[in-house]
Amino acid sequence: MSVVDAQATDSKIQLTVKVDKPSSCLRHVVVTIPRVEIDRYFRKTFDEIAPRADLPGFRAGKVPRKLLESRFRQTAQDQVKSSLVMDSLQQITEGGEFSAISEPDMDYGAVEIPATGDFTYEFKIEVRPEFESPNWKGLDITKTEFELTDEEVETQLTRTLERVTQGEACDGEARIGDRLVVTIKFSHDGRQVSTIEEQLVTLRQKLSLADSFIEDFGAQLVGAKEGDVRTTKVKVLDTSLNESYRGVEVDAEVKIIEIRRVNPEGLSQSVLESLGFDTPEELKNFVREELQRQCEYHQNQLIREQVTSKLTEGADWELPQALVRRQADRELHRRVLELRRSGFTDDQIRSVINNVRRNIESETQVALRQHFVLEKIAEDLSIEPTEAEYDAEIELIAQQGDLTVRQVRTKLERGGQMDALRNQILERRVIEQIVAEAKVSSIKGGSILKAEPDEYAIEFLVAPVSQVLPEAKYDEKPEDGSQDKTVKPS
Repeated sequence: MSVVDAQATDSKIQLTVKVDKPSSCLRHVVVTIPRVEIDRYFRKTFDEIAPRADLPGFRAGKVPRKLLESRFRQTAQDQVKSSLVMDSLQQITEGGEFSAISEPDMDYGAVEIPATGDFTYEFKIEVRPEFESPNWKGLDITKTEFELTDEEVETQLTRTLERVTQGEACDGEARIGDRLVVTIKFSHDGRQVSTIEEQLVTLRQKLSLADSFIEDFGAQLVGAKEGDVRTTKVKVLDTSLNESYRGVEVDAEVKIIEIRRVNPEGLSQSVLESLGFDTPEELKNFVREELQRQCEYHQNQLIREQVTSKLTEGADWELPQALVRRQADRELHRRVLELRRSGFTDDQIRSVINNVRRNIESETQVALRQHFVLEKIAEDLSIEPTEAEYDAEIELIAQQGDLTVRQVRTKLERGGQMDALRNQILERRVIEQIVAEAKVSSIKGGSILKAEPDEYAIEFLVAPVSQVLPEAKYDEKPEDGSQDKTVKPS
């Protein structure tokens, strides 16, 4: 516990602050403001009311002081309460006693200014933990160097075409890698729970959903034809946001509406132009640049993991659950922005985000500890993102999403994601500074291209709830160019 007395000046309030520390990231604060300050604020408030006071029998601004104070006491009381609380909170949070990371949690309605004596109120507030900056200079870091081959570019070209074109409708039996338009109905004890209507998916061994898997998706649909219906069981994960369905097994009925297949060798000029390219070579160069950005992302992630692992040794601060739950949303947004600016596809992003969701609390706790350490170093180095850096990030995201810079900035601002963008830039700059002063050795990395995934991810809750975590998708355009694709909870 600590007690801070502050003397009044022309701009500050005389007050006493008692701070208790229930945990590393939480402070319980009791503020006491002496009567002399309350009276000063009342005088100031009545001075402001007097020129505007309008009572029968008196000219504006000529109401006697005692009558003014009597008739406008409640108005002044509310105004003084608001001003004292707001001014004292600002003074406390700017005073350096702690570094707040949330708004104060207080019952404002229960706060009252007494008729006599001092004014006391209390609140709880989440703060950054207090710790000494770790020794970050001279770390031993291994940098993984990735080299792209022509074969990798060709493989990625094929996958890109499969991603950005719907393919052509074909007869015959479905096989792994085909694009299927499916409708899936989920039910439990004969009652419909939710429905995915005419969703375009890539046929993999497993279909990943936000709160479950269809484990035998491939086994059920390989060899099926248009119009066929397959039934299976799906178990809702124990981490589902819908508590009543946690661990419950539901029935899934999958109907194939259409089978589509991509032919990379038969790409027509019209398809090229629809993708925004004049020649196959332009498309190939685009794919190469996209792969290069992904190489840089993997390289940076491996470096980040090494740096943050070394810097957060012993950083086992207790984090309030409310803080972790609230920050989980921001962590998802940060991951999406980071992946999108590095050129990853919506399919890849959804797969990553679905995996993060299933371990969201533990992932967020790790991310918070890393951020606290990196932000502390950023303060030591006076690092703060510039407007030019914000503009560069937004422009890169716009390019990846085929949107305008204005559209991206508006989406980020309206979605409250500018803080996530700030953290992304700040953390990257800090790590760059750490690496610049580290002992760096290089090793050759393998291919960043993974084997064809055994699962396909879509953003859908089998057991829907009214409030869900943010979508992994960034823009509003249908994935893979599909036009009539909707996902509806029943």
